[in-house]
Amino acid sequence: MPATYLDRILERHREVAEAETRPIDDLHQEARALGPARGFRAALAGGGDLGVIAEIKRRSPSKGDLQLGLDPADLAAMYERGGASCLSVLTDEEFFGGSVGDLRAARRACSLPVIRKDFTVSEHDVLDARIMGADCILLIAAALEPTELAALHRLALDVGLDVLVEIHDERELEHALAADATLIGVNQRDLVTFQVDHERAVRMAGVIPDHAVKVAESGVRGRSDAERLRAAGYDAVLVGETLVTSDDPSAAVADLIC
Repeated sequence: MPATYLDRILERHREVAEAETRPIDDLHQEARALGPARGFRAALAGGGDLGVIAEIKRRSPSKGDLQLGLDPADLAAMYERGGASCLSVLTDEEFFGGSVGDLRAARRACSLPVIRKDFTVSEHDVLDARIMGADCILLIAAALEPTELAALHRLALDVGLDVLVEIHDERELEHALAADATLIGVNQRDLVTFQVDHERAVRMAGVIPDHAVKVAESGVRGRSDAERLRAAGYDAVLVGETLVTSDDPSAAVADLIC
């Protein structure tokens, strides 16, 4: 079976992880010595209006270039003015055009909690996220063995990070719950074909336990999608392309809050 785009991304990230030589104990000590992170999960768990995780993304494998020349600080400030609850910042350079610099600039420009949106595959990735200033990391159940998922989840919590565990189906939900995930995202985009199933999040909403904060990811095109996901029981939506390509990102964020 030919390698998928996801396979190539993960292969590259695992190659980088395997080449790491920095002592993990030193990074762990540095990460644990940092001050408190901004509460990412807490910002979404209030039970009021639908939260918006507004994403800073320069390009994507499915759509190509979105906004290569964006200013992450300016965009973060606009998202905050629009009422976003949190930020998501792509840090993958090779495939998404992001960077650690984007995350740091965005976080400095606002008071919102920030998730490092990347393909986290190693302990170094987790600790680097905390050290660079992230408040939360993404763990993709489809990209990790259940034991890896659980171990990286424990490490992240140990150094003060929140963890968004991304799933696509009931099997991956089982793995997320076995790892004690309490912040669960349903990605409506198939990571192999990149096709969006706009019914997936609604189908999955009823099987995610009530104690988990529920996030719908991908395919949120506007207020009608947001209202439907809110009615299905989601606490937040993670939105990238719709906001990044908007002529008025602040207004686009505000329109999703319901």
